[in-house]
Amino acid sequence: MNDAAPAVGYAPEEILTGEPTRSARLKWVVVVAETLPAGRIVNAAVCVAAATAAGVPGLLGPDAEDAAGNLHPGLPWAGCTILGASSSRMAELRAKAAVSEGVFVADMPSLAQLVRVYDGFLERMSAAEAAELDYCAVSVIGPRKTVDRLVHGLSLLA
Repeated sequence: MNDAAPAVGYAPEEILTGEPTRSARLKWVVVVAETLPAGRIVNAAVCVAAATAAGVPGLLGPDAEDAAGNLHPGLPWAGCTILGASSSRMAELRAKAAVSEGVFVADMPSLAQLVRVYDGFLERMSAAEAAELDYCAVSVIGPRKTVDRLVHGLSLLA
């Protein structure tokens, strides 16, 4: 078992749910292929968000309870910006983010939307060259200045 702290995440004292999201130490963006149909964009964004939530400790806030006592699972407290980009720009972003210190990256290659069995995805990925991968979405979370530099020039998804 590895007892080392995750490379990217929030310590309990950094989870500031009473402050604006801009005060969070880390910035989170999801970049999606702007040319995909809406349903595939949503699918890709949700998939990389799920991987990010699982891989970044402290990203989800506490559960909420409504007036009737019903619990609602915690949502990301630090915010997330959704941007659009071309497939080539996403590949460039992913490559740069993957080698940036203190940055977590989750991606969804288009192969994931072509197969219905996860083992088939794993098999196809093992034969795919990194330079040939086409991305539906890339999720990046890390220090604000680093993430801002990585996504410079990208616009909010319209």
